[in-house]
Amino acid sequence: MGNPFSNLTIGKKSQIIMLGFDYSGKTTILHKLKLGNIEYLVPNIGFNIEKLRTQQFEIISWDVGGADKIRIIWKPYYQNGKGLIYVIDCSDRERMAEVIGELYKLMLDPILNGLPLLIYANKQDLMKLNSEELASEIMMEKISKNCYIQPCCAITGEGLEDGLKWIFSFKKVLKIEENQPTTI
Repeated sequence: MGNPFSNLTIGKKSQIIMLGFDYSGKTTILHKLKLGNIEYLVPNIGFNIEKLRTQQFEIISWDVGGADKIRIIWKPYYQNGKGLIYVIDCSDRERMAEVIGELYKLMLDPILNGLPLLIYANKQDLMKLNSEELASEIMMEKISKNCYIQPCCAITGEGLEDGLKWIFSFKKVLKIEENQPTTI
């Protein structure tokens, strides 16, 4: 089938950090972007780093268990980030307050505040919370001026390309040269 995201174009390399709770779909999203299809994924247990690299950019995903004591190790790794992707499992209503609270903590950090923030509202196929309800719960205007919620389904790839197009629209923030487009 190939990579469905090969038609996106960008220039210089940028680092985009992908964060989210365990079981939110970060690894599935990266595998879908890398391979174009998902054959079989085992949920990560503990700590795992996944990367999607091209000559122009890099998305780094930190798969960290749900305990907030473990999440403090995220900070050293987002020092060089030019954008943030935060993945939310919209089928997990029980942890939604905790997930949103962690997002608020991230956006209070001076390193991340002001960066483009793409929120993947994942698992729309199992939806218990749609993107409009999520936007209302998050109160996006309090988080960031450069924030966008993209409904998606990591398994099918629906919405993933639209989210990346949005975050790459911040060419100056991401330091992407417009005169040197290349294919991902």
